[in-house]
Amino acid sequence: MDLGLKQKRVLVTGSSMGIGRGIAQALIAEGATVVINARNETKLHQTLKATGASMALTADLSQKGAIAGLIQKVTKAFGGLDILVLNTGGPDTGNFLDISMEKWQSNFNAVWGHVLEGLQMALPEMKSRRWGRILLVASIAAREPVAGLTISNAFRAGLLGLVNSVSREVAQFGITMNALLPGYTRTDRLANLHVPEEQLLSQVPAKRIGLPQDVGALAAFLASEQASYITGQAIACDGGLLKTI
Repeated sequence: MDLGLKQKRVLVTGSSMGIGRGIAQALIAEGATVVINARNETKLHQTLKATGASMALTADLSQKGAIAGLIQKVTKAFGGLDILVLNTGGPDTGNFLDISMEKWQSNFNAVWGHVLEGLQMALPEMKSRRWGRILLVASIAAREPVAGLTISNAFRAGLLGLVNSVSREVAQFGITMNALLPGYTRTDRLANLHVPEEQLLSQVPAKRIGLPQDVGALAAFLASEQASYITGQAIACDGGLLKTI
């Protein structure tokens, strides 16, 4: 199936490794012009060489103005931006009483700040061209809270409301906006939670841990021409883990 992504101009944030890299690779395989981003310049340029991405831009998305700067650079280099994939590492872990107000604020900037700024920067041009795709990488924690991930449970749930609200405003301009909800996926983030794999597998009906390319395949489809009537949705890629209907 031709997904109609050849030469589409794409920015995937947080894409030197893990899910972001899996999404970038899936879009590159479809012939898109993909710009990757991360904070770590060494890892980023290793990924650039390994994936065949068109450009690598170093930036820390928790900093004000970072995502706007990335979008400006992509637009200048390639004449526009068709697809924006907003992905970052997971927020700090911990139970509520262990989290300081300063940590709440810094994590809000990391999880929400770049999303708001990125949408404000990217949507006007997409509206003028009457075509665009926005994908937010969230987590199953946005729908069913996960113990010990209080910040993620709180902030990512709010992102789903934002996706549904903004998608309604821009759908008439040929722009779709959806959230991806990865489940347990084989990334450094999962390893750092130090949960035994047997415990995770006991919860997953598919009886395997997800791979970044699983999420990449979903992202490529949602960015495609064929998915033009899918918008405002939060779609899990979790091996059947979520119990909600």
